[in-house]
Amino acid sequence: MNLFNVYPLYDVTPQRAQDVYVYDENEVKYLDLYGGHAVISIGHSHPHFVKKIREQLERIAFYSNAIQNPLQNKLAASIAEQSCLHNYELFLCSTGAEAIENALKLSSFHTGRKKVIAFHGAFHGRTSAAVSVTDNAAINAPLNLQHQVTFLPFNDIEALEKELATESYCSVIFETIQGVGGLDQPSEEFVIAMESLCKKYGSCLIADEVQSGFGRTGTFFAYQNHPITPHIITMAKGMGNGFPIGGILIHPDIKAKYGMLGTTFGGNHLACSASLAVLDVLKKDRLQEKTKTLERYFRDQAAEIPEVKKVKGSGLMLGLEFDFEIGSLRKSLIYDHHIFTGGSSNKKLIRILPPLTIEEKHFYHFFSALKIALKNI
Repeated sequence: MNLFNVYPLYDVTPQRAQDVYVYDENEVKYLDLYGGHAVISIGHSHPHFVKKIREQLERIAFYSNAIQNPLQNKLAASIAEQSCLHNYELFLCSTGAEAIENALKLSSFHTGRKKVIAFHGAFHGRTSAAVSVTDNAAINAPLNLQHQVTFLPFNDIEALEKELATESYCSVIFETIQGVGGLDQPSEEFVIAMESLCKKYGSCLIADEVQSGFGRTGTFFAYQNHPITPHIITMAKGMGNGFPIGGILIHPDIKAKYGMLGTTFGGNHLACSASLAVLDVLKKDRLQEKTKTLERYFRDQAAEIPEVKKVKGSGLMLGLEFDFEIGSLRKSLIYDHHIFTGGSSNKKLIRILPPLTIEEKHFYHFFSALKIALKNI
């Protein structure tokens, strides 16, 4: 049997990984500045993470949500402590796309409406409702087009109010920092207006923190750089450091009913243990606080490279924009310098999403390699 060929693959076969490094079958060491789409938050194979998963695996790995699981309550308390969102409620699932699906579904239950506003450049996932609010026609099948979605540009308050005033939208979904879209951000004025207009016209505001959450941008969630209170917050990726887990945080204005949401694997014992281990390390090593210092160092290093036209993003969710497409540059970084980086729908942008355990010396190595690669492409 062959694999269904939907991934263009680099010719690298990782066999093991440790902290910010990945090793292939020949023990070639690669600096990981992408973390598998921002998934690796506390470093590959962190000893505390491995220990907690092993201990949990020896007790019980899984049972359904039909029974009591105190680890879910412990995880909710730990997220509340680090995010300061004590009055929200937690629903656990397994992936970012599932988190988006549940957020959209919940907003529709709450409002009794079915239309959604999303934004140009948005990426929210590949499942049915999630892909419908993703601004990429190539990955939307005809089946997905049944969803009623309006795409607007960031920062056009007038256009947003015109749509919301119809009182037909269950939600507005946004990324504080767009991931796949190329690290574009709405202005603070627009973010505040989104919240205000959603309240005025009875729509839910959904903050998609699947990629930017869990300390990556210097606050626990990226939207917390703005004075707003979303109705629903989605999370996944860095939440489990590679173990599949996702979730949504739900404002107390939205009330739960038995059966309105559900999941088989979400919130299982092993997944909760993985996420609790991540939160332990984030807190103990103050990784969230360190992201801003590392961002400043990154920006200072980038300023010395004239080919870099713009540095985008925040914390350790960063991008380097050039005035040429960077496909060959990324290949050179991988094959010639053994450094993983990321791309985006902006073909002129390199995305940098490293483990939060990254240090200045690793960025120094990257920029030294980048200078050489730029001379040779």
